[in-house]
Amino acid sequence: MFKYLLQGLALARPYSLRLVVGIICGFLAGIANPMLMVSVRLAVNTIFQTSSGDPTGGLLAAGAVPGFLRKLIDFAGSLSPASGSQASHAVIVVIILLVPFSMILRSGLGYVNVYLMNWVSMRVVMDLRVRMFRHVLTLGSSFFSRTSTGTLMSQLQAADSIQHALGNSWVTIIREPITVVSLIAVLLWRHPQLTLLSMCILPFTLLPYALFARRVRKSTRILVQQVTDQGKLVHESLSGYRILKAYNLEKKATDEFEHTSLLMANHQMRIIRAGELPSGLMEILGSIGVAAFFFYIAFYTKPGAMKPGDIMEFTGCIFLLYQPMKALIRLHNQLEQARVISAMVFSLLDTENDILEPENPKPMHAAGADVTFKNIKFSYGEKPVLHDFNLTVKAGSLVALVGSSGAGKTTVTNLLLRFHDPQSGNITIGSTDIRDVHTRELRSQIAVVTQETVLFNDTIFNNIALGRPGATREESMDAAKHAHAHDFITEKDGGYDSIIGEKGAMLSGGQRQRLAIARSIVRNAPILILDEATSALDTQAERIVQTALEELMVGRTTICIAHRLSTIQRADQIIVMEQGRIIETGTHTELLALNGSYRRLYDMQFAQ
Repeated sequence: MFKYLLQGLALARPYSLRLVVGIICGFLAGIANPMLMVSVRLAVNTIFQTSSGDPTGGLLAAGAVPGFLRKLIDFAGSLSPASGSQASHAVIVVIILLVPFSMILRSGLGYVNVYLMNWVSMRVVMDLRVRMFRHVLTLGSSFFSRTSTGTLMSQLQAADSIQHALGNSWVTIIREPITVVSLIAVLLWRHPQLTLLSMCILPFTLLPYALFARRVRKSTRILVQQVTDQGKLVHESLSGYRILKAYNLEKKATDEFEHTSLLMANHQMRIIRAGELPSGLMEILGSIGVAAFFFYIAFYTKPGAMKPGDIMEFTGCIFLLYQPMKALIRLHNQLEQARVISAMVFSLLDTENDILEPENPKPMHAAGADVTFKNIKFSYGEKPVLHDFNLTVKAGSLVALVGSSGAGKTTVTNLLLRFHDPQSGNITIGSTDIRDVHTRELRSQIAVVTQETVLFNDTIFNNIALGRPGATREESMDAAKHAHAHDFITEKDGGYDSIIGEKGAMLSGGQRQRLAIARSIVRNAPILILDEATSALDTQAERIVQTALEELMVGRTTICIAHRLSTIQRADQIIVMEQGRIIETGTHTELLALNGSYRRLYDMQFAQ
């Protein structure tokens, strides 16, 4: 379980100075606890002392007081020498003030320790979350295909739980063991026999901790799974709220949410019980040990054998042991939880991208270059999609891919974008294999307009400018005019600064598509992919969008996946696909004359 603390320490390397200072303060705060009890003993014995000559009643005898305290008291005595049986006022004041001084030292060092360790842990987790998010965005499409958005959100949020556990763990594992060891050392130094007798009960206080550890581990695993399941439910319910309302599924979703919430609450309470019961039992057993000490003093020692300060010191040290030992027990529970959560987080970071970047990437110039698919074979797992696929798209031409659903049309464009790599064959732009080019450079030279337009809950200007970061307002406005979007934008109260809602919810389908086209115009990429960009639009919106698309295609190498054949009749080449193979190719007129599959598709769409 300490592996995850070590991983946290490795991530904390950029903040090593604060970490080291926090560790030192934790170490000193642990030592300050027995110093507090020693100062209490000195104060009580000084007040109740009756001997003469020695202002501390014999407390400064060899081995009774640490050297630095003896020097401080001697110095105070030299300032105001006293004679007789009463201590000088200066010595008494110094000894009494040692109590608040020890408490101030203990509290101040403890505060700095907790603050710095939590500061470091918060920065570590912040870096970890950024690293996770960056890593997720570099993964290939196959990862997103098999992993739900809710699961990913839960994994990203799991870092917050690590921050809480990591901050507390670092504080506890540094300060509390030092506190326990130093308190026991003081007890053995001052009262060795009584301490050894009291320590006999210690193993029994650890039994509850061992019994509940397994329950914590099991409940944490189930809790993490329930959090993930609830995250998926929330995401699916909120993103699909229209279907929920249309089919009156609100109660079903609410019942599932309530069920997972109840399971989460039950397992959270099990973890709390596993953390609190052992500490409570430890206090009970510890109090029995203190009671045994009092019985020993009352019945088996001579009257006056132990001074009041000594009794207070012994019992105080015993009670001060409870808190650090309870904290160490809770530390084990926190580490058990952190181990389960960290396994989920680091398993995500260990997920490798199936799209490998070239070690020595080549430059690529897509403008004026042909796009060639040669002997492509591709399958999703065991499901074959493309079989010996060969296609050349001439520079500046429009090639349309048509066919029934599942024919492999979208897979062709996904391979060009390197969302996936083919199992065999290669794709070249000009003379350059796209696997020899960094994916960022490849995709920077391709613009995409899809049927499902992705817009963000931001201004219209920012959504257009996403096509090319750094695009000016004038460039975005010019792109909107070419996309036939400028008029409806200026009609809005905020114009280009209007917020369009999540996924562009405040716009119509045609307006969303025109913003996507404007984004592609701003990108000004030499290769254009149109994936059924007008299939979900009504006739009037389709005409406007189609006009904008025709302007966008001018001078660009375009691959168009078409559902409506009316939009591709001017294509330079139409590719008819079926079950991952090209079965027909030609212009619109040539394919109609063949009376083959294309003709059947055409007749089905244009039949009276």
